Amino acid sequence: MRAIMLSTWLTLFAPALLAADLMAFWDTPRHGGNSFNRLPPDEAYFRALKKYGASWVRVSYDKWRPTQRDFLLGNADRYQGLVASDLATLQKVLDNAQAAGLKVVVVPLSLPGMRWSQNNRGKFDDRLWRDKRYQQEAAQFWRDLASALKDHPAVAAYDLINEPAPEKHGDLYEHASAAAMQAWYRKARGTARDLPAFYTMLAKAIREIDATTPIMVESGWYGAADDFAYWPAPLDDAHVLYSFHMYEPYAFTSAPNLRRAVPYTYPGRVPFAGRLENWNRERIDAYLRQPLQWARARHIPMNRIVMGEFGCVRRVSGCVAYLDDVLSVADRAGIHWAFYSFREDSWDAMDYELGDAKVPWSYWKAIDEGRPDPLERHAMPAFEPIRRRLPDH
Repeated sequence: MRAIMLSTWLTLFAPALLAADLMAFWDTPRHGGNSFNRLPPDEAYFRALKKYGASWVRVSYDKWRPTQRDFLLGNADRYQGLVASDLATLQKVLDNAQAAGLKVVVVPLSLPGMRWSQNNRGKFDDRLWRDKRYQQEAAQFWRDLASALKDHPAVAAYDLINEPAPEKHGDLYEHASAAAMQAWYRKARGTARDLPAFYTMLAKAIREIDATTPIMVESGWYGAADDFAYWPAPLDDAHVLYSFHMYEPYAFTSAPNLRRAVPYTYPGRVPFAGRLENWNRERIDAYLRQPLQWARARHIPMNRIVMGEFGCVRRVSGCVAYLDDVLSVADRAGIHWAFYSFREDSWDAMDYELGDAKVPWSYWKAIDEGRPDPLERHAMPAFEPIRRRLPDH
């Protein structure tokens, strides 16, 4: 009788308890980094991040060498199931993170009908946001991936897609006013460009397989902090984290700024949303206040909000001050964050352990030859705003 009662109890209540346990990881502010490397990271890589005090890492696999056209997907033009050899590579990376004591958020850069532009000859792939057939394939992909990963102890969340942009070719300009976004959404609602509806469908597909793992969803227009403005409500799932990225003003933080005859500096006047603005601590605070106000108005606690990426090109003047001001806002709010990026082996621009110097030719030669880059990393001043805040308290 006791065995029967225990079995019944486990059937009824264990899934909910497991879900609560996984969400409990996110109950206090968590600090980490992004891993968007071209080579699958080994245990030493994760241990180096853990040594700084990080508790989690956001891992994307789309730069890894695929068995077929697209890593894990096989072919983003027509999804037919996970590629077993690619999945084994991903699981090995998760094992490496687990051995180092880091939790992982798994995030694809591509889905069926939405191949990441850098794997698509630089072209933005809008098919997912025009044709719901691809969205059904994306739901099947996430069923398959959740089935494969749901029991892995390193996995702390599924980030459904990196930097979605259904608005890009949908007649909504970037950084539009909240009123303009809401008017646009009234027309887009129910179409393939309805991002909250798309997420709802993916979440439902995952919950058919996995009732416990938290789901992370990003705002539109490449994860812009102001782009939750048109979302009328949170998703109908108690285990969801809401994520945005912070690279504004992009004219300052991005690589093209280095190529300007006179680069923009921070603090300073920088173009944003079609006009020249003065960007300083107060302007960053005002900009980042938008997703926080959206969440509070919908009774979403701050421990369910994530700044999933942020950064600036390490060699531009004012990058250190910029990082410090962005993190000051995030930490005052008590939200989670992950800096971009940790020891990236294909793009040095936001690898803050390299300081503000150019990388030597050996870095690029290693990329050409498919080898690990040979550079040593240190806690340089450019990394200091992040380093001193990484340990979770």
